[in-house]
Amino acid sequence: MSTRRVLCGTWHGAFGMCVLAACSRDLPSSVTRPTELTVREVQAAPGALALPVRQGSVRFAVIGDSGRGDAAQHEVAGQMVAWRQRFPFTFVVMLGDNIYPPHAPDDYEKKFEEPYRALLDAGVTFHAAIGNHDEPDEINYKGFNMGGRRYYTFREGEPSLKGLAGAGVRFFVLDSRTLDGDQLAWLTKELDDSTSRWKIAYLHHPLYTSGRYQAGARSLRSALEPILVHGDVDVVLSGHEHFYERLVPQRGIAYFISGGAGSLRRGDIRRSPLTARGFDTDFHFVMMEISGDQLWFQAIDRTGATVDAGVITRHAP
Repeated sequence: MSTRRVLCGTWHGAFGMCVLAACSRDLPSSVTRPTELTVREVQAAPGALALPVRQGSVRFAVIGDSGRGDAAQHEVAGQMVAWRQRFPFTFVVMLGDNIYPPHAPDDYEKKFEEPYRALLDAGVTFHAAIGNHDEPDEINYKGFNMGGRRYYTFREGEPSLKGLAGAGVRFFVLDSRTLDGDQLAWLTKELDDSTSRWKIAYLHHPLYTSGRYQAGARSLRSALEPILVHGDVDVVLSGHEHFYERLVPQRGIAYFISGGAGSLRRGDIRRSPLTARGFDTDFHFVMMEISGDQLWFQAIDRTGATVDAGVITRHAP
């Protein structure tokens, strides 16, 4: 399937981004990615860990729309610390709006370093995508590991030179605020070049949502979805909507929205056939584990309760 499409620039003010939106409509309903996947929900007992913690697995947490520096952000961070005692994740992916305005010289300390101090001190690393409320110079902040780049890629859990077993996953971190032709060309090439078993893309704005930003999601989807499908991406993570939503897989790709680590819009999910599971009554974060052809997930709210859990299995062609 070709990803060469006629693109036209579109600005979505409320959505907070400029995208190269495809002038054509969505992909035909018959178009899907080469690899199939299945999703199975898991019922976790109160307070129970639903993730297997397999030897050599890739373990990480997901937060989005976190950077308020208020009590809610600290409480979610406290749950992350508590659950890490049983699920020792080694890194965190941040889905944008990492530092909310009003901006001040002590932002990074008050809205990032203080809430996550225990994790940082334990050696947990954070890898940020940039959101519409973030200042452009965040890409240079050492704690976000962006290396001065608006979009970048990194790999986790590949087998070592000594042949130690481990799940291979490459992350593709996008700047959905300015989705220009250079970034789309970069993503196409990086996906084609990747030999990792799992490919996970993450960005601030969602491609699919049952929330208030559906119009912007359609424009973003027109530009990005052909590349993600052609590049055989397994999972897409986004924030921006201030709730948790796991979408019914679209064209063989699993989509998650996690925008509630420091922000919340209660009752904002307009449940639709897209919604596999939604949670918009409290703040949350997500834990994920990848081993072999399986990815486990568990979403935890501010009180420590599980709001969603399950396992995704990929079936290579």
